[in-house]
Amino acid sequence: MIKAIETKLKGCFILEPEIFEDERGYFFESYNHKDFCKAIGQEVNFVQDNQSFSKKGVLRGLHFQKGEYAQAKLVSVLKGRIQDVVVDLRKKSPTFGEHLSIELSSNNKKQLFVPRGFAHGFLTLSESANVFYKCDNYYNKEAEGGIRFDDVSLNIKWVTKNDSINISSRDAMFSFFM
Repeated sequence: MIKAIETKLKGCFILEPEIFEDERGYFFESYNHKDFCKAIGQEVNFVQDNQSFSKKGVLRGLHFQKGEYAQAKLVSVLKGRIQDVVVDLRKKSPTFGEHLSIELSSNNKKQLFVPRGFAHGFLTLSESANVFYKCDNYYNKEAEGGIRFDDVSLNIKWVTKNDSINISSRDAMFSFFM
C-alpha cells in the first residue's frame, strides 16, 4: 500500500510506501502497478527502467524529452541521498515555469512521480547515490532537451553552492528557461 501526496504541481506526486520493519531489517513493496495507478488516479504503463550512480556534488539535469517522446518518471533512490527537482514545462498549466524540490533518499524511501511535460534533475547530497527511475516512454536522442540548472528565472535553491556543483559539459550548454 502506498500513500500518494499530490504536490503544488498538478499531476506530480510524492509517494510514501508502507514499510514493515523489525529487528532483521525492513520490507516494502516498491512498485505495484494496480496500487500505483489507483493512488495517482491515472493509468501509467512504464516501459523502461534506468539507473545512475553519481558522486557527491554531481548534478544531472534539468532534462526532458519533447513531443511524442515525452516521459513520465517514477524516481527513487536505492542508496544515498539526492535533491530531486522538477520544473513544469506544460504551457497550459497554471504552474507553468514553477518547480518543486524534494529530498529523496534510501532512508526516507520516498518516490517522486513526475508526469510528462516536466524537466527533471537531481543533485547528489551524499558521498554517492544510486538513483533508479521508471519511464513510461522510450528514450529518443533526437527528442532530448534541457534547461540550465542555474537559470535565474527558475530560482531553484540548490542545497550545494553552484560553484561546488559538478555538471557534464552537455548540461552546461543547455539554454536558459526564459
